[in-house]
Amino acid sequence: MNHLDGPLDETIVDLRAVRGGSRMVIVCEHASAHIPLALGDLGLADDALLSHVVWDPGAMGLAEQLAARLQATLVAAKTSRLVYDCNRPPDAADAMPARTEVGEVPGNAHLTDAQKSDRIRTYYEPFRAAVAGILAGIEDPVLVTVHSFTPVFYGTRREVEIGILHDSDARLADALLARRDPPYVVRRNAPYGPADGVTHTLKVHALPGGFLNVMIEVRNDLIADAEAQAAMADMLAGWIEAALADLKVTVC
Repeated sequence: MNHLDGPLDETIVDLRAVRGGSRMVIVCEHASAHIPLALGDLGLADDALLSHVVWDPGAMGLAEQLAARLQATLVAAKTSRLVYDCNRPPDAADAMPARTEVGEVPGNAHLTDAQKSDRIRTYYEPFRAAVAGILAGIEDPVLVTVHSFTPVFYGTRREVEIGILHDSDARLADALLARRDPPYVVRRNAPYGPADGVTHTLKVHALPGGFLNVMIEVRNDLIADAEAQAAMADMLAGWIEAALADLKVTVC
C-alpha cells in the first residue's frame, strides 16, 4: 500500500510497487535520457544527447534487476537530469545546469524564475511526492538509490568501480563496507560525496524518519548491457542482504 497524494503522473514517474513484499525501496533519479519535445533537446548536439550528462547509463536496468531480486518497490524519474535533476533541491545551481562536463546546455542558460518554477512543479514535485508517498506506506522502510558514473571525468580516469555513499546516517553504508565482498574497487563516498550535493534524496526522504539508507554508484562501463546489469544486480542484492543481516534487519 502507498500513500500517494493524488494520482500518479506516469509520464513523469515510473512506479513499480510491490504489494505485501519487501520493505526495500529502490530509487533511480537519473534513469532516463528523455527530453520533452517542447524543450527542443535543450539545444544539445546529438553526441551530448547520448552522454552521461543527460542520464546515468545502465542505472535503470540495474535498478530494475535489483528491485526484482530484493522484491523492492522501484521509483524512477522518466525525464533527463538536465531538464530537472531529481536528486537536487530546487535552489541548487545544478538542479537545471547551464553547463556540464561536455559543454553548455543552451536550453538551460537563461531560464527565468517562472520557467524554473514550472520545471520544479512539473518534474521535481511529482517525483518527490511519489517517493514520499511510497515510503509513508511502508513501516520502517530501507531506501537504496542507484546511480552510475562515467569512467573518465574531465579527462581523469577513475579507479573506483563501486561507490557506497551516505550522508550523516552511515549504518547501512558501514555494514556494506565492512563486508567488501565484491571483486571490485569499492570506496566510501566516491566518486562523489555529501559535499557535492549528491545525497539530497537520502537527506529528504530517509534521514528525517531515521530509515536505513544508502546510495550506490556503479561505474557505467560495468553495467553497459543487460547481461552485465543482471550480474551486478545479483552481486549487489547478495551484498545488501548480507549487510542487512549483519544489522539484524529483516525486510521481507
